Amino acid sequence: MNDKLLELDKRKAFILATVVYEYINTAEPVGSVTLTQKYNLGVSSATIRNEMAELEAGGYLVQPHTSAGRVPSDAGYRTYVDRLMAPETLTKDDSRRIRDQFREASTELADVIDQTTRLLSGLSGNLAMAIAPSRDSHAFKHVQLIWLSARTSLAIVVTSGGVAAQRVFEWSTDVNADDLTRLSNALNSRFGGRVMEDVGSVEIDAVSAELGVSAEIGDAVRTVFATARQTDEPEIAAAGAQNLLDQPEFHDLRKLRAILRIVEEQRTLYDLIADELTAENASTPDGAPHVRIGHELRADELAECSVVTVPYRFGDRGVGMLAILGPRRMPYGRLIALASGTARSLGEHLNDVEIR
Repeated sequence: MNDKLLELDKRKAFILATVVYEYINTAEPVGSVTLTQKYNLGVSSATIRNEMAELEAGGYLVQPHTSAGRVPSDAGYRTYVDRLMAPETLTKDDSRRIRDQFREASTELADVIDQTTRLLSGLSGNLAMAIAPSRDSHAFKHVQLIWLSARTSLAIVVTSGGVAAQRVFEWSTDVNADDLTRLSNALNSRFGGRVMEDVGSVEIDAVSAELGVSAEIGDAVRTVFATARQTDEPEIAAAGAQNLLDQPEFHDLRKLRAILRIVEEQRTLYDLIADELTAENASTPDGAPHVRIGHELRADELAECSVVTVPYRFGDRGVGMLAILGPRRMPYGRLIALASGTARSLGEHLNDVEIR
């Protein structure tokens, strides 16, 4: 942040906060007369006009047209979000809708994520997105090595995210069902509750060697665990793109099409919020929300957008991400409260039910 942002005196800060608040609510450039008539600022219209001119010179406000009022710049929004905005809490109605949604939510991980994005887009009136935790961050629950015949067995690895891998193995020599049961029990005892990325091949080999099972079986177990740990890029779920049509900023269809292209390009959309998965706030038990504004998104098509991201927990270390994308003129306090409340309820649901 520019050092100038630390130089705002109390009056300039109050005027800036009022301009941002007014513009968020009206989508119309804000002039000094409007501030004088609608808000008790305790100073004359001329003083407000001079202060707004200085805020514009300092980079906090911009004047879209010569005769028009002013609107916040990226720096103005940034200052508002970081220093001037009053925190908001969920309304009773929003809390009830979130609670009701997760009371009836699916136990299929993909379905839960889809339902959550639809809920969040409906509550926020913007585009909602979600990334599920990667599979290597899920907790290991159990492995089943099932004897089908002397030369055929089925291996299933189950994690906190459901069935992570299953595979049928054909053996070159006869296999005893008791060996498979003993190995399953030993692996479950050794690895139960661990994060999948911590279940390594060396320890799997050690367990197999302790029990004296064949190298062929040990190789098979390593293979199915490796499949269960695969960290393919998680798919991103998105809902509510049509909500952007209701925003004055996007009545220009060229701007809207550019944004919708990003929504359709899963890779671009994933990159937009995936950085937050490894950010410091995502490594804490209760990750804090994060806001990126305008050009901070590093995409020209999104220069008039902002994104609110909030991590949610799944198991001991599994981290997913919820996000809301909308115009820079978004009600930041309300959307942060919505995203945080939804992320908290999603994490509780994933940890309280048997996710498949």
